[in-house]
Amino acid sequence: MERINVEELTIHEMNNLMDKGIISSYDLTLLYLDRICKYDKNGISLNTILEINPDALHIAEAMDYERRNKGKRGLMHGIPIVIKDNISTGDKMHTSAGSIALSDLYAKGDAFLVKRLRETGAIILAKSNMTEFANFMGKNMPAGYSSRGGQVKNPYDVERSPSGSSSGSAVAVAANLCAVSVGTETNGSIISPSKINCVVGIKPTVGLISRDGIIPISNSQDTAGPIARTVTDAAILLGAMAGVDEKDPATWKSKWNVSNNYHDIINDNCVKGLKVGVSMTCCKEFSKEEQEILKEAIGVLSEKGVKITQKKQTIKGLTKKGSKVCLHEFKVCFNNYLDKYGNNYKLHTLEDVIAFNKSKPEKTLKYGQKILELSQDTSGSLTDTRYITDLFRDLVTSRENGIDKAMNDLEVDALLYLEDTDVAATSGYPIITIPAGFSSDGKAYGLKFVGRPFSEHTLIRLAYTYEKATKRRIPPKLA
Repeated sequence: MERINVEELTIHEMNNLMDKGIISSYDLTLLYLDRICKYDKNGISLNTILEINPDALHIAEAMDYERRNKGKRGLMHGIPIVIKDNISTGDKMHTSAGSIALSDLYAKGDAFLVKRLRETGAIILAKSNMTEFANFMGKNMPAGYSSRGGQVKNPYDVERSPSGSSSGSAVAVAANLCAVSVGTETNGSIISPSKINCVVGIKPTVGLISRDGIIPISNSQDTAGPIARTVTDAAILLGAMAGVDEKDPATWKSKWNVSNNYHDIINDNCVKGLKVGVSMTCCKEFSKEEQEILKEAIGVLSEKGVKITQKKQTIKGLTKKGSKVCLHEFKVCFNNYLDKYGNNYKLHTLEDVIAFNKSKPEKTLKYGQKILELSQDTSGSLTDTRYITDLFRDLVTSRENGIDKAMNDLEVDALLYLEDTDVAATSGYPIITIPAGFSSDGKAYGLKFVGRPFSEHTLIRLAYTYEKATKRRIPPKLA
């Protein structure tokens, strides 16, 4: 094997090396395993990987034989990826959402998105650590902590939070422990860790990627999404996962909107004629560094033919307060997930998980389980007046009176944010974050684009244009 440095290699570069026979998928997989050993389990000990797929090297060899004898299936053929631990894989790895209560649970089969990835020839290398139950367990639980896996570390500064709940997935990509990874989001769990760890994250429209086989929180907000070091890699992975799933009604509407190619539309002139709206009300609260980042972004996009509309007034209706939607939906969705295992697993309901944790408090309840208990206290039928009222308010506020109104009033194709926002999570609309550099004291910045449902193509083009002009991605220095 020719010694190749896998740091910052893109999917296109990996394909080029494999097509020329300079390196194989087996070699790539072995090199990433070596980095996991060197930096995740030793050295800086990032603690991002919960479990290695024992068949990863065998699968990689099979993909190499197929490439040589039949040709590659596509760009994901032979690419090693990491999957968040709340996504079911029907192999020799567990699916636990970072919980000791589920630590010996083997999924009955692959989640729909995992099936899609295997069909492309991707190598499922490992499961990533995460905030336990996707940060829906204890109110004081640190981002990136799970009772099963311990604490994920920020590769740029181990004293800083890695953010959550897809912390392991984001850090694995940032530290070059895999080519790309898959995270999940209910409210910020892809976008926030991607920003903090200087990588690209896409939280797609709810329904673009099937939720089948994912340990859930919210029926109305959950989605998986790609995390990568470049916009192009994120777009390639997004296309590999997207698709209509008859088992997931949320995907049925994507039949007329889904694409398996989100990367071919990227080029030097791909944003010309687009219109982007920017709310300037937060600028007075921005630091000088943040103001410079926003100014630069506006300049970069303008130079490429994007019309920027700056709105001085607050874009109203973009936040929710006190909503109980997720508390109500979690009990229903989680019980349904466990019910599919029947008597093949010892725990059958949320109530069983709560009781299990209480029986081993020294191992499972370091930060309590108040959120689980609050969810258990709901009816489990979604007939609660509070639930229906909150759901109605959240959707109207974030959609009709929020993103839709802002974009219609400004007559734009996307909204640009430097500050954090939960509007895309509540509405189920897409958002992408792209590295925007670091502050003088080491804080990572991320530029975000939000759009209407199924506008991923537009957001990807805008993010790519900013990325190419600024090149703000900086890999961590691992020791």
